Amino acid sequence: MNNCAQSSALKYIWAASVLVIGLSACSGDNQEAGSNDPNRLSGVVSLDGSSTVFPVSEAVAEEFLAIHPGVRVTVGVSGTGGGFQKFSAGEIDISDASRVIKDSEAEAARANGIDFMEIPVAFDGLSVIVNNENTWVDYLTIDELNMIWAPGSAVDSWNDVRPEWPDQPLRLYGPGTDSGTFDYFTEVVNGESGASRPDYTASEDDNVLVQGISGDVNSLGFFGYAYYVANESILKLVPIDGGEGPVSPSATTINDGSYSPLSRPIFIYLSQPSAQRNEVRAFVEFYLDQAPVLAAEVGYVAMPPEEYQASRDALVSF
Repeated sequence: MNNCAQSSALKYIWAASVLVIGLSACSGDNQEAGSNDPNRLSGVVSLDGSSTVFPVSEAVAEEFLAIHPGVRVTVGVSGTGGGFQKFSAGEIDISDASRVIKDSEAEAARANGIDFMEIPVAFDGLSVIVNNENTWVDYLTIDELNMIWAPGSAVDSWNDVRPEWPDQPLRLYGPGTDSGTFDYFTEVVNGESGASRPDYTASEDDNVLVQGISGDVNSLGFFGYAYYVANESILKLVPIDGGEGPVSPSATTINDGSYSPLSRPIFIYLSQPSAQRNEVRAFVEFYLDQAPVLAAEVGYVAMPPEEYQASRDALVSF
């Protein structure tokens, strides 16, 4: 993928809450002939969950379709929590997740006879964003983020954060409560997953947040690094001081751990019953082969090679 493809990798969320990677546009005669090929994969592979993981899964699905046009891959965007809810009920094969599965979600899956495999696919640097015309924010500390986002926060203007900043309203944008990004941010910044002031513009669709922040000079928000990379011409990245001085997320700082504490792995979860189907297993094997390249192309940081190999090894006996 080139830089144009990076931007297009996200546009599908606008079109629908569920992206369907369609069947190959073959004639009826070709489809009939293909159906007689015993080596031709067919069927449906269903994914849903995190909007943060969506760009990677969508890119993998597009590449997989080029090789296996008989397989239909659907990629939904209902948030990490929404994805796990469907996954635990056996409604989807793979859950995209920007956090580790909760004990309650794992118990719900196993109660329905669904064992699963956790597969890390990339690193993300959760990014704090302001409007491009914001000239005053040079960086923010974790303590300042807590002051802004904590439950019961009284911050409602920029000069409540620092007196030298403008006496202008501070309008907040962030993921909804089903988002793993929301869970991770609130745990790091506010000390408890899910603890947040409620009076902000929330959406499970990160493109909605991009549009809101880019159109509001007094905005502040957060989402996954890939969405900043795809929209960097209309957004401004805020360096974060986690105690060692301000650092901006980048491929280098996310990979070497210096963008702390807002760096994290992102995952897919594979259902054990689904893994018994050839088309699902082939898709996950392909995902592990392509993730190192495609994750980087859509704005994330690849895992070390040994992490992908460990997942390949575990998949053999799963």
